[in-house]
Amino acid sequence: MENTQEKTKKSGGYHRWLLLAVIAVNIWVSSKIPPILPHIQIAPEVLAGPVQLPVIGSLALTNTMVAMLIADVILILIAWNIRRATRKGEVVLSGLNSAVEAILEAIYNLVESTAGKWTSFIFPWVATIILTVLVANWMELIPGVDSIGMLHEVHGEGVGYPVQELFHIGNLSITTIVKESAEAHADGHLYGIIPFVRVNSTDLNFPLALALVSVFITQIIGVKSLGLSYFNKFFAFEGFFKIWRKRPLGPFDVIMPLVDIFLGVLELIAEVARIISFTFRLFGNIFAGSVLLFVIGSLVPVLVQTVFVGLEFFVGFIQALVFGMLTMVFMSMAAQGHGEHEEGAH
Repeated sequence: MENTQEKTKKSGGYHRWLLLAVIAVNIWVSSKIPPILPHIQIAPEVLAGPVQLPVIGSLALTNTMVAMLIADVILILIAWNIRRATRKGEVVLSGLNSAVEAILEAIYNLVESTAGKWTSFIFPWVATIILTVLVANWMELIPGVDSIGMLHEVHGEGVGYPVQELFHIGNLSITTIVKESAEAHADGHLYGIIPFVRVNSTDLNFPLALALVSVFITQIIGVKSLGLSYFNKFFAFEGFFKIWRKRPLGPFDVIMPLVDIFLGVLELIAEVARIISFTFRLFGNIFAGSVLLFVIGSLVPVLVQTVFVGLEFFVGFIQALVFGMLTMVFMSMAAQGHGEHEEGAH
């Protein structure tokens, strides 16, 4: 027992000195290389291309596409590692595998309590969306993402960064960039930074694609559950066919079919609004978080940004959970029949 406490005390002392050393190095580097506010834009930066493809047309490699590929590789490696562990006969997973298992089990229980017999169909979609968004959002917490990239020459009146040499290490020249206005350097030798990797949740195309997939699969589930009668909630003309043969007609016999058609139009508008809501909720929260980290890191480069990194860790998790849970709710609602529709489908 005493040996364990002694080892714990020594380990704590080691980590304490290591943290102080990191802080000291951070302060020294910040004094030698002043932090700058990076260029912030909504559109992703192009790393290579564009190239002309036969069917797709013009296609360029952007830094958000690189982030998506990295996120896909991370998810594939996690799945492969869990599969390898289960094939070895490990009944109780440990480490990262155990954490992923706990997340998937919690998602499955939520889907099962909401979707019932449609759990086996809805769960893979919800789990995939949550894990994909979660990994994509948490990539902004990795050092170097959105901050390490290549220099490109800035033309025109934009804000750029003249390259200044700091010192030499052998044949290696260490340089930095200091922000100045374009008017201060009429010769035009100003440079901007294009990050190699940018969080793909800050690219509007990524949340829009997920929103379209979510809404499209929701319609598929509705058709599988209710058949073509699922579309009656959008195109509610059934009331007119019923009153066509009814005589005499009362005042409400004409009004109610018009109300049904109006409600169907509202349902169509709600589907479009759902896409917009999904897209801008995820995009707005993660993009704002990235800008916040940029600004705080440029103003106070030591320690303070750590607090906001913890905040973005929480926000990234919440946004992934909200996106997945809303998808689950809408899919479950589409799978559940109402009145005569459910009876006709079964």
